[in-house]
Amino acid sequence: MKAAVINAFDGKFEVEDIEIDSPMGHEVLVEIRASGLCHSDLHLAEHDFGILGVNLPAVLGHEIAGIVKDIGPDVREFVVGDHVVASLIQSCGYCDACRAGRTYLCRNPHETLRKADDLPRLTRGGQPVTAVFGTSGFAEYSLVHENQLARVPKELPFPQACLLGCGTVTGAGAAINTAGIRPGETVAVIGVGGVGLNVISGARLAGAGRIIAIDTQPKKEDLARRFGATDFINAGESDAVEAVAGLTGGGVDHAFEVIGLKTTSEQAIKMACSGGSAYMIGLHLPDASIDVNVMTDLIVNQVTLRGVNMGSSNIKHDIPMYAELYLQGRLNLDDLISREINISEINDAYSELKHGVIARSVVTSF
Repeated sequence: MKAAVINAFDGKFEVEDIEIDSPMGHEVLVEIRASGLCHSDLHLAEHDFGILGVNLPAVLGHEIAGIVKDIGPDVREFVVGDHVVASLIQSCGYCDACRAGRTYLCRNPHETLRKADDLPRLTRGGQPVTAVFGTSGFAEYSLVHENQLARVPKELPFPQACLLGCGTVTGAGAAINTAGIRPGETVAVIGVGGVGLNVISGARLAGAGRIIAIDTQPKKEDLARRFGATDFINAGESDAVEAVAGLTGGGVDHAFEVIGLKTTSEQAIKMACSGGSAYMIGLHLPDASIDVNVMTDLIVNQVTLRGVNMGSSNIKHDIPMYAELYLQGRLNLDDLISREINISEINDAYSELKHGVIARSVVTSF
């Protein structure tokens, strides 16, 4: 099958022919009909995030939607022909966190993967190829543990469906699940990319009274407003912290950083009002750190600082919910898709994404 493989941490994907095994245990063989280009995969292709266990060669891609083609003997939830969305949230299903519905905090995520003495899921010339996060979505097919899949309605288009697996659960989930935004509260979102737009969507669904989108590219204002932003700040022309304070009279209840930079992370903390919260969503480099004035920011202003992983989502509940909201016309997924591409165009599409030209490209053909 065709797959986009990374052979070095240089940000380049090479389209090659590799082999995929038959499903075993709780694995599901999914024919991929759409695979979104998330910025996180580009970070992983450019940098050696050793703590995440990305061994080369590897196949990335974690925003996938497709059709179940085969199932392992222990699969209970899916049948051939189901339409499914995958997520990189790996959960065992039985630890304390999973039983409480906090699958994003699973204590045993490795149990969704094959054991060391099993045959690898992916091979090239007989040698193992890493299926990153157990999804390996930049390929024609994927073997995914059933705990990483959610069934979606068949009327949901595949390009829109694939975005639910990461961009939507991370962004909208951060607003709804992690932050628990209440009607009337104020929100600032730093970074109007795919995830940032979903934070805006989630804030609107939660009833936020004011949603301030912040980006250095003024052309993103119209896009942000289509998702529910009430205000837009061009951070390239003004001090974003001062602008947020001016719009709100002192800061927002919830400030989301969706880029992964030291400067913008520190700005998010400064944008929160007294008693407000700042949420770190953007993927930082492995050795990144930020400066926090414990006395002023955390004690005097009583700002809560929280890291967000996958929007604190339970995919079995959240993905079908977002799918239904889209079909009802209440969740905007259409404007997230900048264009559909062939897998051979992946490097050009990532170049565009890296420079902030587009929101999301989606691979829909191989």
